[in-house]
Parts: sequence; structure tokens; C-alpha cells
Amino acid sequence: MATTPEMEPLTSGASNRIIPILKALRSALVFVHTLVISLLVALLPRRRRRHSSDEQPSPARKRKSLWKIEEEDTLRRRTLAEALDMGFDDHRDFRYRWGNSLFFGVRHNALFCRSWIPVSGQLKGILIIIHGLNEHSGRYVHFARQLNSCNFGVYAMDWIGHGGSDGLHGYVPSLDHVVADTGAFLEKIKSENPGVPCFLFGHSTGGAVVLKAASHPHIEQMLEGIVLTSPALRVKPAHPIVGAVAPIFSLVVPKFQFKGANKRGIPVSRDPAALLAKYSDPLVYTGPIRVRTGHEILRISSYLMRNLKSVTVPFFVLHGTADTVTDPLASKDLYNEAASKFKDIKLYDGFLHDLLFEPERKEIAQDIIDWMEKRLCGGLENGNNVW
Repeated sequence: MATTPEMEPLTSGASNRIIPILKALRSALVFVHTLVISLLVALLPRRRRRHSSDEQPSPARKRKSLWKIEEEDTLRRRTLAEALDMGFDDHRDFRYRWGNSLFFGVRHNALFCRSWIPVSGQLKGILIIIHGLNEHSGRYVHFARQLNSCNFGVYAMDWIGHGGSDGLHGYVPSLDHVVADTGAFLEKIKSENPGVPCFLFGHSTGGAVVLKAASHPHIEQMLEGIVLTSPALRVKPAHPIVGAVAPIFSLVVPKFQFKGANKRGIPVSRDPAALLAKYSDPLVYTGPIRVRTGHEILRISSYLMRNLKSVTVPFFVLHGTADTVTDPLASKDLYNEAASKFKDIKLYDGFLHDLLFEPERKEIAQDIIDWMEKRLCGGLENGNNVW
């Protein structure tokens, strides 16, 4: 097996970029200095002045303006998401139906959802896709086609701030909200498909979301298992100071974007066409990471690494050994430490981060399908398999 490459600090999950929140201590100090001066100016007593017609807008008007901008951006992205053709180019071997819908999450945000359901043959099960950070559910149409051809139904949900869902593009106020929305979406699908076995799939940061969601007993009871590709389990800040100041910054300036933090050039697939398609997709967020989003990644990663031994849900984790976005050794730690009775791991020598967009994507998807079918047939009774 190839030597695991040196990890870049702080992943953006399936955004295909490692995002250091504070590139350098100097930048952090400059920002802190500016913030302190601004707070002092705001708090010092000032003489009252008469309002004039050219006075700056009030904070309330500014908030309203920002809300309008976010709302317009959401509508633009939703229009783009609805316009995507999610049909399959060649479906002569099977019949299916696909559709879009809105699901209202636990905080009443409108979340954009997709579905691909085979209409011929008996439905074996359902896979619910939770995409990675900064991407969207529409990218998984080819994976859905392969699942449909094997009589698995597919549902997918865009997180808040992603794809066609509500929220500022690329901004995640809380990954715990995404975890809760994932659980609520699973409950909805289960209620609409009584008796049909369900699996959760998560990629990168979406894998961290799925793993945390499945740690709740009432969610685990609804699942036959979970599938994780390149999960974001061990994420470290670029500098120790980042871990210290990130909680404060995420409260004071949660939507602030750190310029220069966007590393679109980091390879996440060995397929040039897949890279081009991703970076040219208007529904994929490619801007600098926002402070709160970065802090949330650090927070959920830290939580999961502290609680690996409490994992009991059946799982299959897949990781490329050449992944520089998330750590394949952390996936091995998950496999070794989890208390799950049924657990499997497969490491792909030399593969990069976006496994389902690698040249061998069909073989990887088939590995996932084979695992789910074995799980449904009771073929994993011995558990603890390394592929």
C-alpha cells in the first residue's frame, strides 16, 4: 500500500479544498487589531448629530438589505437546481422516475431534495445521500443511476446554504442543524416507504454528519447501516492559535470570509473532466470559507474523534490512500475503535478524495451496492471485514 501523504490542515469536506481558517498569525493579529479598534469606536460616547438625507443606512436597514441579497441568491440557486436534468442518458435496461421537492428542516428552512426511484422490479432498499461541504445533491446523478439499476431507490438533500436550499451560499451556522435535518429527512422517507430498508450515505464532511446522526439511538434503529466515503474525522487547524480563537471569531463575525483561503487547485480526483465539471458548476461554492463554517468542521471532527468507541451502527467506510483533503488514517481509526458488530473498510491505493468521481467510480459504486446487498441478506454476520 502506498504511503499515506502528508495532510493539509483543515478540510472543507467535499468542497475539494483544504481551507486554513487563518493562513498566518500575522493576518489574525491584523484582524484582531481592526476588530478591537472598531469596538472601541462603537462604544465610545459620541455627540448626537442631526439626521441628514445623506446619512448612512441604519443597522436595521442594513440587515434587511443583506437578507434581501441572501434571499435573491437562494432563489437564483434554486432556479438553477430545478433546471438541472436529473434523468439518465441511457435507461433502456430499467424504468425509473425522478423528481425534486422541498423539505422543511427542524428550523423551518426550505431544503431542496431529489429522488430517483426504480418503477420496475421489487425495491431492495433506499439510500439517502448527504453530500459534502460546498457541493450539492445533483452531482450524484450517475451514482443514483447505478443504484436504480440494482433496484435501490435514492433520495438526496441539499444542506442549508447549499445547492437549492435556503441560506447564504457556503455558510453553515451549525453542523448540528444539518445532523438534525438529516435525521428528520430519514424519518420522512421511512414514513413514506414503510418496511423498506434504509441506508445513509455521507461524503467527506457529509460523512461526519451521517456518523453523528447515526449515533442517536432512534436514528440508528431506522437504519440497516451507513456508508462513508472519505469522512472528515481528523481535522486540525492550520495553527494552534486557530483552535483558540475560532470559537470567538465564529460568534463575532460568523459570515466573514478569509481571503486567500480558497485552494481550488488541490486535486480531489484523477479525472480531469470531473475536476472541470465541479469547478465550473455554479451550484458548487468555490469562495473563501466563512468563519463559522470552518469552526463547525473543527467542532464536529473533534467530537467524533473523542467518541469513536461509542459507534455501534453497522458501517462501511471507503477512503483513498492518496487523499490529502481528509485523513485515511482516521478512517482506519474509526474501523479499529468502533464498537459496531458489523463494520467494513476498504482503502483504495493511490485514489484521491472524491471517490465517486474517480475514473474507477463504477467499481467503487458497485462495492457500495455489494455491501448493502450483503447487509440485507445477512451476509455480514461475522463483521469486521477489511477489503
